[in-house]
Amino acid sequence: MMKTTRSRRDFLRVSAAGALGAFVLTQTSCKSGGKPAPATTATDPKSFGICLQLYTIRDAMAADVPGSLKRVSDTGYKFVELAGYADGKFYGMDPVEFKKLVNDLGMEIISSHTQVEAQGITLDNAKKMAEDHAKLGVKYCMQPWVVEEARKTVSSYQKMVADWNQVGGIMKEHGIMFGYHNHNFEFDTVEGRIPYFDIFLAGLDKNLVTMELDLFWTTKAGQNPVEIIKKYPGWFQLFHMKDMYTNEAPFYTTDGVKDFAPVGEGVINFKDILAVKDIAGMKYMIVEQDQSRDGDPFGDIQKSITNLTTKILV
Repeated sequence: MMKTTRSRRDFLRVSAAGALGAFVLTQTSCKSGGKPAPATTATDPKSFGICLQLYTIRDAMAADVPGSLKRVSDTGYKFVELAGYADGKFYGMDPVEFKKLVNDLGMEIISSHTQVEAQGITLDNAKKMAEDHAKLGVKYCMQPWVVEEARKTVSSYQKMVADWNQVGGIMKEHGIMFGYHNHNFEFDTVEGRIPYFDIFLAGLDKNLVTMELDLFWTTKAGQNPVEIIKKYPGWFQLFHMKDMYTNEAPFYTTDGVKDFAPVGEGVINFKDILAVKDIAGMKYMIVEQDQSRDGDPFGDIQKSITNLTTKILV
């Protein structure tokens, strides 16, 4: 995720909703022997267990929650990751009510991105956050962003690590794994150290905190996800499956970035990365696309799941 016209912080303060139509992914079976060709059969893409980060369709979610979720389900996504938690509600709905809506559509909520404030997640709000997310039955609650003013010093990053370990303990008491979703700025050098490696992975408790590896932002920072996974096995229970149209020199800002592509339409080699998913400890792959080049996010999530289920995961 990234900041676009609305800041990431502002977006996460606002509950959302969404609408539109439906897609069905079908595959044809092959002829066998001298028998007539069988009728076209549908292979349920839900059987692949792919998750969608709802930030991808945030504008639609802001317009109509039930309609947008139905379209996501009809497209074939089995799981959703949320980006609309505020004031104890999810997209403006009570946790139990929202969970029922998603389940009735044949999907499950696997993870949720939390609110982001300048002070980060504090112990004062962590318990409330854990209680609200436990009502959803989520397995993960993710810190998705670090505000710019908190990225200036090593000591600031070290405080995050100390706080997140404590938050992770609170979440664990409620049956939830806490985690962090990276961008590219964590790979920049701060006072001679690289926060992602030298502070986060060095100081976080793997039993309490996991890392949601965003393949787009990691690659934009000039990092090789396969090498990171091999060096830090077991740290990455969630992958953000996000593609990019072009390779660029490493950079460490999210401002103005528009190079987002549907999974399988760009230059990232997902097969190589998924070949080490067991080393990573990956449990769920989550499609996310911050922006649509064609202004058609639902068309893009269709392309992503089609490429995953017909080319990448087979």
